[in-house]
Amino acid sequence: MAEPEHHKLAWMHLLWLAFLIGLALLKPVFEIHKQLTLLALGLFQIFEHRFISLVPVRGRAYSVILKIVLASVVVNCTGGIESSYYLIYYLPVVTAAMFFEGWATLVWTAVTSATYCSFLIWVPWWDYELTAEGATELAIRNLFFFLAAIVVNRFVTENRRQAETLAETNRRLAQIQEEARRSERLAALGQLSAGLAHEIRNPLGVIKGSAEMLNKKLQATDSVTAELAGYISSEVNRLNTIVSRFLDFARPHELNLHPQEITALVERALKAVRDRWPEARVQVERHYAENLPLVPVDGDLCEQVFTNLFLNAYEAMEAKGGKLQVRIAAAHSDGRPGVEVEVEDSGPGIAPELRGQIFNPFFTTKTSGVGLGLSIVSKIVDDHRGRIRLASEPGKGARFRVFLPVE
Repeated sequence: MAEPEHHKLAWMHLLWLAFLIGLALLKPVFEIHKQLTLLALGLFQIFEHRFISLVPVRGRAYSVILKIVLASVVVNCTGGIESSYYLIYYLPVVTAAMFFEGWATLVWTAVTSATYCSFLIWVPWWDYELTAEGATELAIRNLFFFLAAIVVNRFVTENRRQAETLAETNRRLAQIQEEARRSERLAALGQLSAGLAHEIRNPLGVIKGSAEMLNKKLQATDSVTAELAGYISSEVNRLNTIVSRFLDFARPHELNLHPQEITALVERALKAVRDRWPEARVQVERHYAENLPLVPVDGDLCEQVFTNLFLNAYEAMEAKGGKLQVRIAAAHSDGRPGVEVEVEDSGPGIAPELRGQIFNPFFTTKTSGVGLGLSIVSKIVDDHRGRIRLASEPGKGARFRVFLPVE
């Protein structure tokens, strides 16, 4: 992409230089001030972008001012108010139209027009007469300055708007493609998990039943063997819990949708997590908007979503404690009205290279767990036709946004 752009700029530079050479060959050819000023204009036009990058705040304004000054020098060297080179004032006018918004463009055009008209002050009035026809010609020239500024500014503004729209469309398309790929992975892994879970659960039931029978028969005669049988039973229970989570991830959710207050679901999830971590040094801050619309959701599943997010936040802040901020407000996504819940912790955050993987099944950075929590959360939100997004900076905590539509 860079090479075609380089050739484009090179051709523009050649055209610009050819234009200036043409002006330089026109009378007065031997006016040194005119030629030097045209050379300065050409060089500045070529290196203008570099100049603006060096002075990013006011560089564009300085560029317009410098072009007005150089254009005035050319006009002054070629006859002043009667110079045929007055058209060179279109250069700062067009530059302002490209760099600034509507009102600023008009202001800069007015400054350019006033600079051109200021040559009337320096004309020898005993030798010069401003006739009605001359005044009309001068007014027409100045009005065309404004016409050119308006047309160019409108074109540039429309082009800029279309570029922004295209960039936003590309960004959303990339998100949709990523979500589609993730859904495909979830579907494939879900089917695999369902099959494996069913195949594993049956022998687990046999092992657990056998271990419990051994425990009962050997409890009185062989305590060591009975204890080992107890270990087998407890580990089978743990494996069964993992298998149940596989099934939760794999099976399609049958949503029992009812209009619900999202605030109430969030509060129940916060209470459940607080009861599980009563000693946690976590301060919860609530920022709930008023008059939120009811959202058609499956209450149990959505409570599971928020509980999982809060549990992750508590675990991230387990070592040092911290602050958990929960914000609920009305929002829009892709033109759809809904409610957005934002969960932000003050933990270590998530590394940039891991952000694209956290919703993948079986991905985890924890020493325990199987990495299905956020996958299940994402699947539940997708089933509600909502969306979940992550924003995180290393060392500044993680922030999840869950959007649920009202329609």
